[in-house]
Amino acid sequence: MDGDLRVNSWLVIPAGELDERFSRSSGPGGQSVNTTDSRVELSFDVRRSPSLPEWARERAMERLASRLAGGVLTVVASQERSQLLNRQAARERLAALLRDAVAAPPRPRIATRPSRAARQRRLEDKRRRAQTKRNRRYDPGGQ
Repeated sequence: MDGDLRVNSWLVIPAGELDERFSRSSGPGGQSVNTTDSRVELSFDVRRSPSLPEWARERAMERLASRLAGGVLTVVASQERSQLLNRQAARERLAALLRDAVAAPPRPRIATRPSRAARQRRLEDKRRRAQTKRNRRYDPGGQ
């Protein structure tokens, strides 16, 4: 559990760069709720991490700007009663955030025009729909 955090195929965060803090979690827990520190705060210093290449650091700093406090990304997990499960959840959430942050930007969409057949199908569907609606109209002189 205390091992390195694998983010994707090329990025592994060493355990020494992750900072875990534990505190008491709110919510259900029975008799042990006030005695166990099951809430987990997992922090990772994006700005000063030697394991991030410079381009990945810049991309992560830009994409995670609203979540960073002083260049540090913090994830909190307190859904489970077990500290171990909360640690795993926090690690998975941190890995997912970093994976999305350093991923390549999506390719821009290339604008295309509808084909002639597609335009004809659309217009024919419109005519058919209009005819259906015309047939629903009440005609007082028809009876």
